[in-house]
Amino acid sequence: MSETNPVIINVEHLTKDYGYGRGVFDVSIKVHKGECYGYLGPNGAGKSTTIRHIMGFSKTSVGKVEIFGVETFNNTDKILKEVGYLPGEPALPLYMNGNEFLKMMEEMRGEKNEEMLKHLLDIFKLDPSLSIKSMSLGDKRKLAIVSAFMNDPDVLILDEPTSGLDPIMQKVFIDFIKEEKKRGKTILLSSHIFSEVDATCDTISIIKDGKHVSTFKANDLKNASKQTYILHFLDKGNMDTYLKERNTFNLIESNEKKLTASIEFNKEDYKKFFDSLYGIKIKEFEEKPFTLQDYFMSFYKEEKEFGGLEGVKGNKK
Repeated sequence: MSETNPVIINVEHLTKDYGYGRGVFDVSIKVHKGECYGYLGPNGAGKSTTIRHIMGFSKTSVGKVEIFGVETFNNTDKILKEVGYLPGEPALPLYMNGNEFLKMMEEMRGEKNEEMLKHLLDIFKLDPSLSIKSMSLGDKRKLAIVSAFMNDPDVLILDEPTSGLDPIMQKVFIDFIKEEKKRGKTILLSSHIFSEVDATCDTISIIKDGKHVSTFKANDLKNASKQTYILHFLDKGNMDTYLKERNTFNLIESNEKKLTASIEFNKEDYKKFFDSLYGIKIKEFEEKPFTLQDYFMSFYKEEKEFGGLEGVKGNKK
C-alpha cells in the first residue's frame, strides 16, 4: 500500500487504562485509503476496546482518534452514517424481523442501495423475512454483515466479522472482502482467525495485553528471509551426528522418538545447509513455510495465552 495514499483512519498513542492491566496502551494505527488493515490478537487483548474508540463510543484518556480527519468521540453520529460498522457482538432487536431491522438501519443512515442489499442477501444466503429472535447465531451474524455493507460505504470497520459463521460462509466472506478491496474500499478488520487476516490484509498489527507488539506489511512476512526444513533421519546415530557435529543453523525443535529435527536458516545459506547434509542418511525432508501463525506464536509462547485463537490445540473457550 503506497504511503502517498491519504490516511483515512488515524489513531495516535491511544491509551485507555481501566486498571489492573486492562485497557489499551499507546496504540497507534494508520489505515490508508484502499488498504485492508488487520488487527490480530486473542480475545481480551484490546482489539474491541480500540475499535470502540475509533467509532467514537468511548473517550480516550490519552491520544487522538480520527476518521476522515475528524475527531470521532464528538462526531459519532456522522461516523455511523459514513462508516460500515460491524460490532463483535451485535445487539439486534429481537422483536423485529430482518427486513424491519434493515429498513430501520437505512432510515438511520438516510441512504438506500437496493442493488447492494439484494447482492448481499444473495451471496450470504440470508432470508430477511425471518424474525431475528428465531434466527440462528450464523444468520444473526449475516444480518449484521449485510447491515454494515448494504449502503456501500467507502470505509468499513469490522470486529470479528466471521464469528458464528460456518466455514463455507467464512470463505464467502473472505472472497467478498477481496472484491471490496478491488473496488477501493478502506477496511479495518479485527480478528483472531489467522486465515482470515492472512487472506485479506495488507498491513497487520499484533496486539498483546493492550499493546502493539508488531506492525508489518503482509507481503514482507510472506517473503521472509528465513527458511525452515524438517529432517527425517534414518536412525538415531545419523540424527546425533548431524545435530552434534554438523548443524551450524538454528535448531527449532527435535524429536528423538520420531527422529526428526526442524532447522531454520537464512535463504542465502540454502547451499550451505544442503552441503551440511552430505553423508548424513535421511529418509526424507520437507520445507515448512513460515506463516502468519508462526510469527504470531513467537509473541504468545505459552499455551495458556492462546485462548480464543484459531488453529491452536487446547484453546480455552
